[in-house]
Amino acid sequence: MIDDIMQQLLCSVPGLNVKTNEPMSRHTTFRIGGPADLWCRPNTIDELIETVQFATNKGIPFQIIGNGSNLLVRDGGIRGLVIETTALNRIADRDDNVIEVECGVSLSDLVLYAMERSFTGLEFAYGIPGTVGGAVYMNAGAYGGEMKNCVIETDYIDSSGNIHTLAGDEHRFCYRGSFFTEHPECVILRTRLKLSAGDKEKIQECMSELMGKREASQPLQYPSAGSFFKRPKGYYAGKLISDSELRGARCGDAEVSQKHAGFIINAGNANCSDVLCLMETVQSTVKKRFGVDLEPEVKIIGEEK
Repeated sequence: MIDDIMQQLLCSVPGLNVKTNEPMSRHTTFRIGGPADLWCRPNTIDELIETVQFATNKGIPFQIIGNGSNLLVRDGGIRGLVIETTALNRIADRDDNVIEVECGVSLSDLVLYAMERSFTGLEFAYGIPGTVGGAVYMNAGAYGGEMKNCVIETDYIDSSGNIHTLAGDEHRFCYRGSFFTEHPECVILRTRLKLSAGDKEKIQECMSELMGKREASQPLQYPSAGSFFKRPKGYYAGKLISDSELRGARCGDAEVSQKHAGFIINAGNANCSDVLCLMETVQSTVKKRFGVDLEPEVKIIGEEK
């Protein structure tokens, strides 16, 4: 059945890179996840559109991922089709300090591109291990900056296969959310960002300073999905976890980082069950001690084993 669908997909989108039973541990920064029935990586926006339209028309469930940096895939894997966007990495200059960026461009590559052109406004994103599509989807932010401060338009395809463009406030950006978190059936294609002219040396200095802060405070040497929990109103998740004496707590090879308690790391060969066990331990302990509910920032998808 899966092989038949793959052949139909290849007939519909010739040349598409497609695999069956692909381990998602190869496609997430956590290095965790069971197999996807089908996995593909479109090489162009047109291929992405055609693949989404194929899945929609055939009634095949599909999941869009970037480089899997804010993602935890369950051990049973993913039924249906996973569409990875990392080959969609083209950037183009537009007028008036506007750049157009495909959904699969890495945030670090985007920041470097902007720096080379002396554009400022994206320094906060340097070192965030995600793609532009994911960053727009969840309004990624750090060190006082957010995507909402520079995104002006986004092209997307809806559940019927039609292409639309959001402009300005239509994105409905909020803390770790947007129009797209409200409408996860929509697929981001590309976005346009309005930046400001700046001094290249000062931009580089800011990028280096922020990267230094990341390296000093975050467990970058271990696989993880970044900050695991959203910031509760009036609190910091990492401090609540640390004050709950949970640094170093483990379930299997999943561990609350000693370096930054807001991170759950894969300290060896952790699976999703290990991470979920530790997540629940952290949530229940923090709730008991401080009365605060911690909500995962990481997107958890897939089937139980």
